[in-house]
Amino acid sequence: MSASEDLEELPGVGPATAEKLEDNGYDSYQGIAVASPGELSNTADIGESSAADIIQAAREAADIGGFETGSTVLERREQIGKLSWGVDEVDDLLGGGVETQSITEVYGEFGAGKSQVTHQLSVNVQLPAEHGGLEGSAIFVDSEDTFRPERIEQMVKGLDDEVLADTMVLHGIVEEEADADPTDEDLLDDLVASVLEKIHVAKAFNSNHQILLAEKAQEIASESQEEEFPVRLLAVDSLTAHFRAEYVGRGELADRQQKLNKHLHDLMRVGDLNNTAVVVTNQVASNPDSFFGDPTQPIGGNILGHTSTFRMYLRKSKGNKRIVKLVDAPNLPDGEGVMRVEEDGLLNE
Repeated sequence: MSASEDLEELPGVGPATAEKLEDNGYDSYQGIAVASPGELSNTADIGESSAADIIQAAREAADIGGFETGSTVLERREQIGKLSWGVDEVDDLLGGGVETQSITEVYGEFGAGKSQVTHQLSVNVQLPAEHGGLEGSAIFVDSEDTFRPERIEQMVKGLDDEVLADTMVLHGIVEEEADADPTDEDLLDDLVASVLEKIHVAKAFNSNHQILLAEKAQEIASESQEEEFPVRLLAVDSLTAHFRAEYVGRGELADRQQKLNKHLHDLMRVGDLNNTAVVVTNQVASNPDSFFGDPTQPIGGNILGHTSTFRMYLRKSKGNKRIVKLVDAPNLPDGEGVMRVEEDGLLNE
């Protein structure tokens, strides 16, 4: 039975409505069940009361929306993956790495290394599980023209020999580890090409386009779940640049925050429905009223602060060193670690 026929079993959903829902990323009962009537009404061009009925039927069919015991929650959380930064101190701060089904915000000044993090995680997500990867692919939403395939190549070739050998096997470059030669330029080039092939990059031209790309990301992530490398990372670099540039002044603050809130919930839905890690970078602004401590504050206000599960602050140190600070996490203490930004990627101090 096709996804379209599946949706048509919901009351009030005919072939035309099912097609509109599918085209906009609502291709499963679960996806419809967590939508709002207003969203569904605009998407499928139906009345809000009809949309509410469809959502209710989807919730019942997907068995979603009820209470569950703490042990059931624990069981579901055991399915959460941890994506390694490749830096021991940072992984320890995060309790093993970046969590799937969560939003991790990385903020800092220009040149602090935010884009380096999104590039490194786009490589690491494709590594074998025993090396901190999730054996999946990545989606990279680029709003500041930061994505560089050349940087991905450097990071792949900078991996340890053992990691390279195991990754060559995982990607099908060689059949057995014994055949993997990390010094063979042809094999390395094949691996780089395979890694780049598994990073879906889209450049966001403005905030509306960025919101549309988040909806498209849900579609790509959903379709990939039966594939060999399902989407396990959604990176947005940067989350706030377009919103900050387009909504200037206090008079437009409410509109900006409302759109940012919707965008964040779209990203969260990608993570929740597909067991995907969501990593967003964020810019900072100076607070001239700050007499003590660091005067920089992340953009986005309370909406971003409350929606992000983990907040990481990057700041420059001597030379190529960067201080990584865990500012907020639901189950982890605050702390700091140090990493180096080298040509080979993010490395231990």
